[in-house]
Amino acid sequence: MADPVNSYYCALSIARSLAVKIVVASRNPVKVDATRDAFATLMPDTELEMLPISVDSGVSDQPASDEETRRGARNRASNAYADQPDADFWVGLEGGIDVFEEQLMAFAWMAIRGRNGNISDARSATLPLPSAVKELIDSGMELGEANDQVFSTVNSKQGGGAYGLLTDGLYTRESIYSQTLILALIPFVNELYEST
Repeated sequence: MADPVNSYYCALSIARSLAVKIVVASRNPVKVDATRDAFATLMPDTELEMLPISVDSGVSDQPASDEETRRGARNRASNAYADQPDADFWVGLEGGIDVFEEQLMAFAWMAIRGRNGNISDARSATLPLPSAVKELIDSGMELGEANDQVFSTVNSKQGGGAYGLLTDGLYTRESIYSQTLILALIPFVNELYEST
């Protein structure tokens, strides 16, 4: 039986020898930078060409369940492929919220589509949100707007987001998204996932 660690590094060495084009289904600089960081981490010697585009998620502007958020990320990856089929990877990122036992939580799903049509996805760490944010969301506000109002910030979703605001920058939206994208990328660089 092959050593999974050696297999992993073998797959990585193959990935390192290539130049790859990545279509990111967002123009938000946080999402683009998180995608670049994730690919650069697992493919450090690979030339990365990033193409940010806007596509429809097929879900509400503020996904309000785990299932809807995941579907939005997968739809974005698929719609990015439909819009720009000449690439190696298509990445959909979708932030969402859900209530678990009366606690409002924020999280995101990352979906990566490969050239063969398979999609790998992963969910981020889940962040409990303060009641002041929940009250604004319950009144119809989106998470980014609610955060800006509660924390007296402007356009926080293109900065550290709720993660950065609530951890004093220890974690940021970009760092959490990058970490999640690395997990979603594993099937594309580890030969144990032969069908991806």
